Amino acid sequence: MKHFRQLLAAAAVSMTFAVPAEAETVLTVHYPMPGFFKDVMDTISKKFMEENPEIRITFANPSATYEEGIQTIMRQAGTAEMPDVTFIGLNRLRMVNERDIPVDLGPFIAKDGNMAEQGFSENILKLAQVNGKQVGLAFATSNPIMYYNADLVRKAGGDPENPPKTWDEVIALGGKIKALGDGVEGIDFRWQGDDWMFSALLFGAGGRMLAEDEATVAFNGPEGQKAIEVLDRMVKEGGLPVLTKQAGEQAFVAGKVGVAFQTTGALRNTIKNVGGKFDLRTAAIPLIDPVNGKLPTGGNAVVILTRDAEKQEAAWKFAKFAAGPYGASVVVPGTGYVPNNELAAKSPDYLANFYKENPLFRAGLEQMPRMIPWYAFPGTNGVKVTQTIVENLSRVVEQSATPEEALDDAAAEVESLLPRS
Repeated sequence: MKHFRQLLAAAAVSMTFAVPAEAETVLTVHYPMPGFFKDVMDTISKKFMEENPEIRITFANPSATYEEGIQTIMRQAGTAEMPDVTFIGLNRLRMVNERDIPVDLGPFIAKDGNMAEQGFSENILKLAQVNGKQVGLAFATSNPIMYYNADLVRKAGGDPENPPKTWDEVIALGGKIKALGDGVEGIDFRWQGDDWMFSALLFGAGGRMLAEDEATVAFNGPEGQKAIEVLDRMVKEGGLPVLTKQAGEQAFVAGKVGVAFQTTGALRNTIKNVGGKFDLRTAAIPLIDPVNGKLPTGGNAVVILTRDAEKQEAAWKFAKFAAGPYGASVVVPGTGYVPNNELAAKSPDYLANFYKENPLFRAGLEQMPRMIPWYAFPGTNGVKVTQTIVENLSRVVEQSATPEEALDDAAAEVESLLPRS
């Protein structure tokens, strides 16, 4: 009997070596803005690993903003610190592509062969293309919307059921709300951080950042002048104070701001932070030119960085899962971003019923036909260009420069930062 047990033990050892467990592929993933995305990333990665037990997701330290995120990736490119996968702001895909940092996803898409059936239409794929190259897959996409405190609107004599549809109406309402006193501000317009909200005004007027040849600035033309004049009027007539991004958010959720303009991606956090303090509503952002006006597409794309062939296959699985219908069904309710996957948007298995039951989320969804790419400046000075625009916007908000002076100075500085042919 003892000999028999020894034979069984030996056979078990032999089988262990003969049928090894499948090797685990570990992917290091980096993402920005943990305030928006930490819970979303945790949920998506957990579900992905349940369905793909041979792949393990670990997270690098997240970056506070898109700008910090791109600078981190540019520093780490080609080093052992570089993550296998990252999520990059849509307006910075051009910058990393010019350095040949991302993996071209075109061959993966060609091999896959059924992207449209998975909800990735041509229009959605184009959001993360640079000069025809598939640099990533759009993960979280947003547009700017209007948030408003219906209680303050009523007190100021407005009708919450019919929110302002033009900038003239917004500014007039903001002035009335400001006049209520008690530390209440009329408007919070999220101009800080990057050029996205300025783009909302500029594109909404039918304008563009650079001329078609990208050699000269175009944002200081008639459309840009109208855009920056609206910002100036918000300050002078609408009750827009000088606040940091964080202070503006805190003031709005505390019930001290009547109307706020920022990304739909902040909606879930805003709902949570407002709680029952006041009657929160959302609506479309006005367009200076309601016929030709467009809106910038904010958000980010999942980008593969690793050059290891085995990891690339695993990373492609993760990228498709994160940007696919399940990922979108987590991102939209968990943040407020609009769905970047058509299957997720239309299917009752994912988000179709969600929008019926959650009217605050509809403003961003209904604006999707107006969305165009968030402009990506050419060359290596993209971050400096953005900082230059923001610094000159701050001069208008602080009333230390006229709109004309700030716009002309921004144009001159940006033009000096553009690449020379």
